[in-house]
Amino acid sequence: MTAAQILEFKEKAIQYASSFDVCCYLDSHHYQDRYGKHDCLIAFGKSKELYECTGKAFASLKSFADANHDWLFGLLSYDLKNEIESLNDQAENQLHFPDLYFFVPLNLISVSGTEIKVLKGSMTVLEEIWAVNIVKNDDLPTLDIKSKLTKEAYIETVHRLQQHIKRGDIYEINFCQEFFAENAFIDPLAVYQQLTKLSPTPFSGFFKLNDKYVLSATPERFLTKRGSTLTSQPIKGTAKRSMDEGEDAAIKLALQRNKKELAENVMIVDLVRNDLTKSAVKGTVRVDELFGIYSFPQVHQMISSISCELSPEVHFIDAIKNTFPMGSMTGAPKLRAMQLIDQYEQSKRGIYSGSMGYITPDRDFDFNVIIRTILYNSSNKYLSFQVGSAITYEADAVLEYEECLLKASAIRKVLTAKRS
Repeated sequence: MTAAQILEFKEKAIQYASSFDVCCYLDSHHYQDRYGKHDCLIAFGKSKELYECTGKAFASLKSFADANHDWLFGLLSYDLKNEIESLNDQAENQLHFPDLYFFVPLNLISVSGTEIKVLKGSMTVLEEIWAVNIVKNDDLPTLDIKSKLTKEAYIETVHRLQQHIKRGDIYEINFCQEFFAENAFIDPLAVYQQLTKLSPTPFSGFFKLNDKYVLSATPERFLTKRGSTLTSQPIKGTAKRSMDEGEDAAIKLALQRNKKELAENVMIVDLVRNDLTKSAVKGTVRVDELFGIYSFPQVHQMISSISCELSPEVHFIDAIKNTFPMGSMTGAPKLRAMQLIDQYEQSKRGIYSGSMGYITPDRDFDFNVIIRTILYNSSNKYLSFQVGSAITYEADAVLEYEECLLKASAIRKVLTAKRS
């Protein structure tokens, strides 16, 4: 099958899958040589499902996984932190996603290279997908995007956080802000397709849960398990791309040498190493790559890879819990950073900076970090996306604000298409 035919199939398949009440479409956009064996997984329909609130969510997921040795796809909210540590943020969230949701799919299709496989369900589903007439909706929304924080308020908050750093409360914190639109009428599938066309990334995904949608162009992996090996790949360090080849190469080199970005990255690497020791065979935690620079259409990113061997005494769900929420979205020390996030951020994060992914029948898994993502509730027409950056003592608040806008640039371009 040709690459063009595979692309056509994927377009038809996501349209077909999105007609179901529940579906999960995960697309690595041909980065799978580095990140995994599947270029694309398409799960739709449900035979069983788990909704859970913070309090006993991980215990329920463990029981659900033990009872269903099958493929599982799901969402983990950042707010699950409240059952891991003694935390309780009071900010509001109008999206109303569950804290944790997983489902056993009725149908599952894998695309790898030029090969399409039906992993679950009838082979006849391929005929039904090929028969789909692709509906192109190029009428993108022009939304009134608002921010929960003014630029001035953002800068003032960063300065307050730096006072906490000066006092020794924390070394680094990931501070986020929400952009939102009310009375937002969008076609979620069309918006997702435009977003990933503009910014194809290795952990992108479209998740539909009845009236709630995750439209993600995230480049970041949270945690994966292959056999007995756990690997986390935090991102810390961002630089813009340039259309000029020489300038772009210079920007990439500058990121590689930037002392502030290197310091941020190594602090999170140390945090992830500490988290992994809770699940690891003693002495197996290792840094496989430090300060790798990877280029995506919108940005260059600094990515490190840390791995370990999972102790046979640790349940694989506990390995997820032991590293959650991911250090790249919290800070160091982790607990104090999360307390200050609860204190200073204006919005409850919810699904943002949580994770979505899958678990295989042989208990391997792969989960992303939900960033560079649009979240949408089609019932109350509330749309939201959040962006953040790592704040250190030497951080320039104005530059951090500009970094947030850079990270949001692809989303803003899609959601304000008619104005650009």
